[in-house]
Amino acid sequence: MSLAGTRLFVACSVVISRYKAVCTVFCMSLAGTRLFVACISLAFFNPLRIFCLAPVDELLAGTAVLAVGLWLRFDSKTKAIFEMDTNPTTFYTGVYILIGAGALMMVVGFLGCCGAIQESPCMLGLFFAFLLLIFAIEIAAGVWGFSNKDKVVGEVETFYKETYKNYISTKQPALKETLKAFHHGLNCCGIGGTLEPLVRDTCPEKDGIVATLTVQSCPTAINEVFNSKLHIIGGVGIGIAVIMVRGSSFFCTTLAAVSGTLCDFVA
Repeated sequence: MSLAGTRLFVACSVVISRYKAVCTVFCMSLAGTRLFVACISLAFFNPLRIFCLAPVDELLAGTAVLAVGLWLRFDSKTKAIFEMDTNPTTFYTGVYILIGAGALMMVVGFLGCCGAIQESPCMLGLFFAFLLLIFAIEIAAGVWGFSNKDKVVGEVETFYKETYKNYISTKQPALKETLKAFHHGLNCCGIGGTLEPLVRDTCPEKDGIVATLTVQSCPTAINEVFNSKLHIIGGVGIGIAVIMVRGSSFFCTTLAAVSGTLCDFVA
């Protein structure tokens, strides 16, 4: 085994040992209850289970979705869109749906944790119902997002071009601030790129001739920003889908321990 392989093996061994230690403490807190065996089986006997219980995954997934939504809302390259009086409605709505969905997933994950600790079939049933609801919503949102990606990008580009043309003709201070937010946030300048004379005072300053001549046009920068973020959002979505499947398995295993029923059709 190479030195790199040895280091990777040692690192993985340390992570696994710490994971088992944490799971042991958690499962021992359930000793004497009907959930003890279920916890041990979930934590140790399936090597694909990285966390002790699926509601913890749900909490983490909700945190990830919420983080993506807040990232799109407050990232320096996109937050300027929300500070405008006439922002693109499709993108604006989609980001706030992400934030709301992430917060809901965190609440549902907490509900699942409480249901497992309290051994409550009612709370576990609510956890599973919300899990299915969120899964359906996320599938619909994913299909909508990918099918409307070009529409969202087109709306933002159209909004920028209209703002650009209106500023050229009116020189309104409010339009100047909007253009400046676009130009500095996306590191671009105008519709044609380079430092356009008509809007030069709104563009970021560049050092050197090469940097000045290679400034991107804003429509190109808008397209690149949205495409780069789409891959990250897609990766998060795939991870959440896996967690949803694990959540169904958790529900059935735990409910079987609590009420003595089996859910072979899902587990």
